[in-house]
Amino acid sequence: MRDERSNGAVDAGSEQWLPDFCSLPVFASLLLVAQVVFLVIAFAPDGARLPTPGGLLVGSLYVQWLALCCAVSLCKLRAPLIRTMPRFTPLVAYLSVLLIVAGGSVLVYQLDTLLEIGLAANAGSAARFVGGSVAVAALVAAAAFRYFYVQAQWQREVRAQARAQIVALQARIRPHFLFNSMNTIASLVRTRPDAAEQAVEDLSDLFRAALRAGDRPSTLDDELELARRYLAIEQLRLGPRLVAKWDVDDLPGDLAVPPLLLQPLLENAVHHGIQPMPDGGTIEITGTREANTALLVIRNPVAPGRRASDGNRIALDNIRQRLAYQYGGRASLDSEQGPDYYACRLRLPLP
Repeated sequence: MRDERSNGAVDAGSEQWLPDFCSLPVFASLLLVAQVVFLVIAFAPDGARLPTPGGLLVGSLYVQWLALCCAVSLCKLRAPLIRTMPRFTPLVAYLSVLLIVAGGSVLVYQLDTLLEIGLAANAGSAARFVGGSVAVAALVAAAAFRYFYVQAQWQREVRAQARAQIVALQARIRPHFLFNSMNTIASLVRTRPDAAEQAVEDLSDLFRAALRAGDRPSTLDDELELARRYLAIEQLRLGPRLVAKWDVDDLPGDLAVPPLLLQPLLENAVHHGIQPMPDGGTIEITGTREANTALLVIRNPVAPGRRASDGNRIALDNIRQRLAYQYGGRASLDSEQGPDYYACRLRLPLP
C-alpha cells in the first residue's frame, strides 16, 4: 500500500478519474464503508431478533472479505483498464465489483451449506442470498463511485486554482528581481565597466535559470547557486560592505523545492539590512538537518531601531503561499526581529 495525499483520485477532466485503490486512504475507506453498511443492515428493525455476537463476527468477516477482494482486484485492474479502455474504465470497474460480489457470495453460500456456519440461514435460497449481496453491493459501489467522481472534480478545480495562483506569484517576483538587478548594473556602468560586464553575464545566467524553472520544481542546489550568483552581483555594487558567510554543506542538494525560493530572502537581507548601514555587514546562510526537516536560516544585521519593512512582509507572504502550494502544512517560513539583526528560518520536509 502507498499513502497518497490526493487519496488516489486522478484528473476528473478525463475519463481516468477512477481512484487508485492501491492507496491506503481509498483502501481503508472501502473496508470501513463495507463494515458500516453491514452493521446498519444487521441492526435494522425488521421484526427479527437482534444478531448474536457470533453472527456479527461471521457476517463481518464475510463483508470484509468481499471488500478486500474488490479492492485488490480494482487495484490490479485500474492501470490496464485506463491504458486499454479509458472511456469505459468506471463502468468496467463497477461491473467487476458486482461480478466479484456475485462469485464470492455463491462460494460462501456453498461453504455455508457444507459447514453449517449459519451465515446464509436466514436468506433461504441461494438466489436470495446472492441477489441480496449483489443488490447491496450495487448500491454501495454506485454511491462510492459517485463520491470519488465528485471528489476528483473538486480536487481538479483546487489544483487549477492553485496552479494559476503560483504562476501569478512567480510572474510577480521575476520582474521585481530583474529590475533590481538592472539597477545594480546601471550603477556600475560608468564607475566600474568591467564589473558591470561581469554582472551582466551573471545576471544572464541567473535569470536564464530562473526562467527555465517554469512550473517544474527546482532543487536546493539550484536555488543555492542562484542565491550565490545574486549575491555576487550585489557584491560588485557594494564591495567590501557586503560579506556572505555560507554553511550549507549539511543540506540535501537534490531536495525538490519551489523555484526562486531563496533569492527574495537574500534580496531583502541586502536592501533592508546591509545597504542602509554605512559599514555594511555579513549575511549568514546556515543549513542543518533536524530529524525529517531541512532547516535553512538567513541572518543579516540591521541598523539599530530599524524595523522590518513592507518589502520583507510581501516577500515572506509570497514564499509562504508557494510553500503551502507544494508542501501543505509540512513546510514553514518564520522571521525574527532582534535589536541588531533580522533572521528568516525556512523549514522544508525531507522525503
